[in-house]
Amino acid sequence: MTAVDRGRMTVRVEERGGGTAEVTAMRARELGRHGVVVGDRVRLVGDTTGRPDTLARIVVIEERTTSLRRTADDTDPTERVVVANAELLVVVTSVTDPDPALGFLDRCLVAAYAGGLEPLFCLTKTDLASPQPLLDRYAGLGVDAVPMSREAPLDPLLDRIGGRTSVFVGQSGVGKSTLVNRLVPAADRATGDVSKVGKGRHTSSSAVLFDLPGGGTVIDTPGIRSFGLAHVTADDVVAAFDDLAQAAVDCPPGCGHSTDDPDCALDTWAAAGPPGRAERLASVRRLLDAVGQLGPGY
Repeated sequence: MTAVDRGRMTVRVEERGGGTAEVTAMRARELGRHGVVVGDRVRLVGDTTGRPDTLARIVVIEERTTSLRRTADDTDPTERVVVANAELLVVVTSVTDPDPALGFLDRCLVAAYAGGLEPLFCLTKTDLASPQPLLDRYAGLGVDAVPMSREAPLDPLLDRIGGRTSVFVGQSGVGKSTLVNRLVPAADRATGDVSKVGKGRHTSSSAVLFDLPGGGTVIDTPGIRSFGLAHVTADDVVAAFDDLAQAAVDCPPGCGHSTDDPDCALDTWAAAGPPGRAERLASVRRLLDAVGQLGPGY
């Protein structure tokens, strides 16, 4: 699935003689409420030639290997799958103009870990300010990061995303769509300047999958300002880190793994190890704070 637009889906179909065709399809009624999103692998019936004015039907959605999910807000029990079957979540953020929204970044990391995606920070506008404060903040999580500027070569980023399926997320104004246009010149994603109040204007309006010229695919998503996590628990976050998950086995039932949980086994785990463990636990607990809604801006 490469695009969804008002109930019509664009599906890439492999042809018997080689090559691919872009087929327009609609979701079959028998799928019920099962939504179809960009990245889904599906089965079609009907006219799959891709000729103009033809329409196929999606009758099966294959099991998803990963899913990037969000809720409208932290009180909404309904989770929405944004993208399916991506390997990397590329979180694009500027280091200045606008300043990084740290709560939003934390939430993106939580969503990546909970959905089975590997996170990657792409730090834009590094010609205007240093990326070091952000790198220091997330050092304990071991998240890979690529500093970028308008003039910087794309090779460091392509080395990480080439041959893989990546989904790009970021708030408006951070240069996400500009970056996608550099990676895929034919993408022609709409871009906008940062407004006077420091918030980016919304530009891209739907998720779309593009092929990288050198191999691999990029899914560009609309600029968003919030990432609801009503579907994520503290255990989901801890489970993303093998060493912490093993230590958390000794936690009492219902432990939130925060500093307010006096019997949390992660404190013992951190105290028994090298200094890096305490830093790592502190970073993970910042993500747990994002899940727990400990303040505005998250």
